[in-house]
Amino acid sequence: MPDHSLSRVIRSPNPKYKPNGPKSYVHLLNKYKFSPTQPGPYFLGGQVQQKGKHGIGRLFGGPAHVQRVLQKRSDADPHPVAVPADDQQNDSLYLSPVAIGTPGQVVNLDFDTGSADLWVFSPKLSDTSGHNVFDPAKSSTFKKTSGSTWQITYGDKSSASGSVGTDNVTVGGLTIEGQSVELAEKLSAQFSSGVGDGLLGLAFGSINTVKPKSVATPVENMIAQSDIPKTSELFTAYLGSYKDKNDPDHGVSFYTFGYIDETALAGQTPWYCPIDSSQGFWQFKSRTASVNSTKIDRAGNTAIADTGTTLALVDDDTCAAIYKAIPGAKYSSREQGYIFPSDTAVDKLPVVSFDVGGKEFAVQKEDLAFASVGNGMTYGGIQSRGDLPFDILGDTWLKGIYAIFDQGSRRFGAVVRADPTQDPSVPE
Repeated sequence: MPDHSLSRVIRSPNPKYKPNGPKSYVHLLNKYKFSPTQPGPYFLGGQVQQKGKHGIGRLFGGPAHVQRVLQKRSDADPHPVAVPADDQQNDSLYLSPVAIGTPGQVVNLDFDTGSADLWVFSPKLSDTSGHNVFDPAKSSTFKKTSGSTWQITYGDKSSASGSVGTDNVTVGGLTIEGQSVELAEKLSAQFSSGVGDGLLGLAFGSINTVKPKSVATPVENMIAQSDIPKTSELFTAYLGSYKDKNDPDHGVSFYTFGYIDETALAGQTPWYCPIDSSQGFWQFKSRTASVNSTKIDRAGNTAIADTGTTLALVDDDTCAAIYKAIPGAKYSSREQGYIFPSDTAVDKLPVVSFDVGGKEFAVQKEDLAFASVGNGMTYGGIQSRGDLPFDILGDTWLKGIYAIFDQGSRRFGAVVRADPTQDPSVPE
């Protein structure tokens, strides 16, 4: 039985979030820095960077090197340009409350199993309008970590950076003492324009960006401090949808830390598979996929479960097989993704499943449609992973399961999430 002090952390929909397929895809190009293998305006191109003295609008002198930078080209102007902030999804679909400091200051964070930093807006930012800010000066338990800094840099050279300190962090009914908190003091427009107040990374600490020494993640500290039971060194994610408001669970979304929610299991026994955390992710073998029960062999393939990603990205052959099964679907180079008719009936949509270490779990049909692109067409929730060597299984797939991230046992678990009705309507 769970500790009675532990509780669900509600994952609330962001009322200002506007789904946009290409913008979400560009966000993933930025986050994972992969090259697209399908045609479209966005690509990673080489850009010469020169180290030396600063001139007016340029660098000169010193050694030069070529850096891969996310760029954009158009039919009107084939010369590549920097990707504008407005071209990418800068907001989070769901946010969860976390209290930091003494007394607790509540911020709304994006819980992300694809990263390992806990960073928040700080008063040193030039513009914090519309955000909850953690002010360390108002916390009696905050301690600055002298000499430590952090920086997250994306493929388009946008970045977030600042200083580091430690404080008490309360989430899901438990308090982590001395948790490292990264204070944002500089933010590119891509980071500051959304509604969220920062991010809470749930990947492994090996990819944490704090220098000169990386710091432990909240879950790693929960385990080290015995905040959660030795038999349940885990967290779980139950990702609902507004489309499920009439279902028994009313589309609720939540996380738990230190226990598995018995209601969410619905009497099922979880399927577990070992993970490989060597790259810092929740990565597991995903050797097959199925489209309407037709098996696709993907020998040697792996996937990561990423709660910070709205789409699912898979290999090109699997993508092609999925959209071949949807009447009227096609690849759009303008949208840089697969699209299909918005009025496609549920019974015309395929059953798409992905392997989790030996057992396949399906995408809910209603999540195959991500967002309208106009002209009666919708952007698909599954797209190409480009030259990435692994799949990224984000919310499109995760909404079909109750996910168990068992950090203590280094395994990933899943049961099917009950969803008796399917709503194929397209988010506008």
